[in-house]
Amino acid sequence: MLDTSIPPPTQARAFAARRRVRLSDLDACGRVRLDAVARFLQDAAIDDVQETGWGLPEHLWFVRRIRVDVLAPLLDDRDVEVVTWCSGLAALAAGRRWSLTGDRGGRVEVDSVWIHLGPDQRPARIEDFGVYAEAAAGRRASTKLRLPDPPAGAARSPWPPRTTDVDLHGHVNNAVYWQAVEDRLAGCAIDLRRPCRAQLDYREPIDLADDVQLAEFGDGAGRYLAFAVDERVKAVAALGPLAAR
Repeated sequence: MLDTSIPPPTQARAFAARRRVRLSDLDACGRVRLDAVARFLQDAAIDDVQETGWGLPEHLWFVRRIRVDVLAPLLDDRDVEVVTWCSGLAALAAGRRWSLTGDRGGRVEVDSVWIHLGPDQRPARIEDFGVYAEAAAGRRASTKLRLPDPPAGAARSPWPPRTTDVDLHGHVNNAVYWQAVEDRLAGCAIDLRRPCRAQLDYREPIDLADDVQLAEFGDGAGRYLAFAVDERVKAVAALGPLAAR
């Protein structure tokens, strides 16, 4: 995963947008939840590719993995600036960075890797990344997954997808996974009102008809949540404390 301390480019393309924090984005303590942050990221990325013309039908991007460093939780912030840019390139993939700054001091730095698909929804090479190439500054994006499988015998509990979880592409939307993280891991020893690191490896899509089981494992220093269908692990999330910078 690329260094989230890399600042936005000053000469190459970076896309900026503002998002108002709404009631549905907040938990009971007034913190902007991780699934709300994920929606902010997704919206800014879509707006970016629509502006450049790198969206459907020629280009389709599916997230491979993402790391969210909550350096200063969005607690009292009600307006968030989102800046996004290309952080790395590969033959079939690209990295995307986001920097989120709240109006009351909140700060979140995010890095991710996305697989590029063609109109047939199969991985497709890109020979020329156009306006995004300069911002990558020669950095390479790796599609290697980082998070572990659940141990044998890990307790599982059902997590049935809902109709409202499925987006236009027919799969559970990226942001919905973070709802499960908030629901199952927010009650552990990790205080989400303090700096934390949250990660998600997306291995295979989850569909509405899938019988999804959640397997929680790890300790107080770091918790994991695996999304399994039968014996296949479809995604793995991780959550742990992060030393304040």
